[in-house]
Amino acid sequence: MIFTNITFKHTNIATDERLDNLVEQKLVSLEKHIDANTEVKTEVEFEKIPSHRSGPICRIEINVWVDGTLYRAESTEETFEAAIDVVRNDLDQEMRRAQSKRHSLLRRGSRKIKEMMRWG
Repeated sequence: MIFTNITFKHTNIATDERLDNLVEQKLVSLEKHIDANTEVKTEVEFEKIPSHRSGPICRIEINVWVDGTLYRAESTEETFEAAIDVVRNDLDQEMRRAQSKRHSLLRRGSRKIKEMMRWG
C-alpha cells in the first residue's frame, strides 16, 4: 500500500475513524497512477461549516504530494461520503491528465530524436 503517510485534520467535527478508513479505501484506487517505490505524502482535512444548518455543509480537502508534485482536490457536499467520492474522482482525473501529459512529452521528444537521426 502506497498511501501509508496520511495526515488527518478534523475542523469543527469530532475525530471519526470511519471517515478516515473510508478515505484510505478510496485512495487505494489511485495507486495505479503511482510507482511502487515513489514517495507519497497525503493530507486530508475534514471540515463541518458551522454557519449553515442545511445544504452543503461538509467540506473535505485532500492534498497528495508524489515526488514533489502536488495533486489537490476539495469538495463541499451535504455528507462527507459524497464529498469523498467527488474528491477521489477529481484526484483521479488530475493524475490521469498529468500522466497523459508526461507520456505525450516523452513521445514528442522521441520523435524529434528520430527525426534528427534520420535527417542529421
